Amino acid sequence: MNLSEELAWRGLVKDKTIDNLSWLDEPKNFYHGVDGSSDSLTVGNLAALLLARRFIDAGWQAILLVGGATSLIGDPGGKEAERELKSPEEIKTNISAIGAQVEKLFAGKSFNLVNNQDWFDSVKFLDFLRDTGKHFSMTELMQRDFITERMGEGGSGISYAEFSYSLIQGYDFWNLYKNHQTILQIGGSDQWGNMLSGVSLIRKKEGAQVHALSMPLVVDKATGRKFGKSETGAVWLDPGKTSPTQFYQFWINTDDADVEDYLKIFTFLGRAEIEQVMNQQRHNPAARHAQQTLAKQVTELVHGQTDIIAAEGVTKYLTSQVSLAEANSQDLEELRQSIPVVSVSLGGSVIDALVQSHLAASNSDARRLLTSGAVYINGRSAGLDKENFEDGDFQNGHLLLRRGKAYKDSALVELKPSQP
Repeated sequence: MNLSEELAWRGLVKDKTIDNLSWLDEPKNFYHGVDGSSDSLTVGNLAALLLARRFIDAGWQAILLVGGATSLIGDPGGKEAERELKSPEEIKTNISAIGAQVEKLFAGKSFNLVNNQDWFDSVKFLDFLRDTGKHFSMTELMQRDFITERMGEGGSGISYAEFSYSLIQGYDFWNLYKNHQTILQIGGSDQWGNMLSGVSLIRKKEGAQVHALSMPLVVDKATGRKFGKSETGAVWLDPGKTSPTQFYQFWINTDDADVEDYLKIFTFLGRAEIEQVMNQQRHNPAARHAQQTLAKQVTELVHGQTDIIAAEGVTKYLTSQVSLAEANSQDLEELRQSIPVVSVSLGGSVIDALVQSHLAASNSDARRLLTSGAVYINGRSAGLDKENFEDGDFQNGHLLLRRGKAYKDSALVELKPSQP
């Protein structure tokens, strides 16, 4: 399967300036950029980065840009209000951390990592207005989605700094075209307007035709929300912000409606392999074979083989494949990092534990869950009238309390030492 066919099959093409996707089948030079608004990338960023890896695997020469300069301004796209400016020192720290993540994700691949601050530090303001700003029509810029949303009725408005962001990204493309013969920019569809700025600028300044290609934003079909969020916030690639076990659990909890799409977007499994996985999934949905395959593939890609083993181990406890009686101190610590933890005395209230662990919103909510049979202890129904924890509920001083069928809705309940 050539690159154009693969991208189409995986659903990775939304907007394009290319008339025929077969143009992609002759490798050239491309770039993809990420900003430094945080010190870690998220799984939302991961989709476009893996798109870049597919281009590299197809023989394209890659420039991966970390936006030290653009991050000082902040991309207004997808934001309802003005971003808070970060200090140059914070941006520098973020760019260093993100650069390290990019290098890890692309280890063994051929690419050139650049920082746009390296060329913007020498760009003078008046020269930028004359040589770049002069080529942009206000009429064209005012039609960009992120501008109309902020300037329209009920919008929060937009500063000149954020309004100018698209010009800065356009300059990046022009600079990379001049110095690295880059003729394609790729990214998420939320970057489409910014990508068009570079295409237009190069045409006007150089009389040359270059192209842009965007992939659809990944959306959770069950919630309609932009992909990359969990109930506790963003899902980060940094293991210090989202542990490998939490990361693994995020993928394990993928909805059945999304899992095939995610296998295509976030893994390098081929068409035949994905079809085989989905056939097994349809044959026995309860086994969640597709989710397990997805979680293993993506966690190993981001965190490595050692962390995937630990993450799979924790999952075995959550799914009651392995008893907590067999958990060692490292396993228990992984569980503590992955799910809420509550300490109780022997005979402690099940209702209180449900509320303290946030599995229930209130005592009445907890009682409703209990009397409807939606509470589980160590994978087994707690019964309809379970008021207090008993000695037999604990395994090695611990038990797993769960609300409903979803393993993500679990808490670790630890038995307090008895008082002398």
